[in-house]
Amino acid sequence: MLQVTNLTCGRGGVPVLSGVGFTVAAGEALILRGPNGIGKTTLLRTLAGLQPVLAGTVAFPEEQGAYASHADGIKSALTIRENLQFWADIYGGGGSGSTLRETALAAFDLLDLQHRMGGTLSAGQKRRLGLARLAVIERKVLFLDEPTVSLDGFSVKLFAEWLRGHLADGGLAVITTHIDLGIDAPELDLTPYQAAPDQRGGSDEAFL
Repeated sequence: MLQVTNLTCGRGGVPVLSGVGFTVAAGEALILRGPNGIGKTTLLRTLAGLQPVLAGTVAFPEEQGAYASHADGIKSALTIRENLQFWADIYGGGGSGSTLRETALAAFDLLDLQHRMGGTLSAGQKRRLGLARLAVIERKVLFLDEPTVSLDGFSVKLFAEWLRGHLADGGLAVITTHIDLGIDAPELDLTPYQAAPDQRGGSDEAFL
């Protein structure tokens, strides 16, 4: 379970969201909504422990958390298969062997491309490979920032199908997205949680 209580998060020590609270149980997802610049990415990074909490608490089994952003994390000199093995090894899932890799390759329609070098992939193929990493790291608590960037409609459906499987297997996810993923998940509008104007400042807002 992920438990967030009265959370204040910010960028450069300047609060952008305050009083945020919610619970996501195993098998559930939560979709974060709000206009550009409101602080969705800042909130996700704070939940994942990549930047400090200004106030409040975030509780979940930290060894089970993983954050995926717009960056695909692709090693251009490795093949698709080698990329997946690299990330499995980093996260301690390498011992699961070929089963994890085969499952990830199939889930994201990468079997026919598995021997292609990462540096030769299109933007959409790189995104699919970046998401396939999630299938080999064996982490239950996922923080996903716009996971469908660069994906076509078919690939979005592949991701949504994989995500439903992740949830059915007891995982959970908090996701920022501007599209309908076709999954049964509540949405949280962050607009009511904007920090007071005199606390926020303006120089960083375009990057939140």
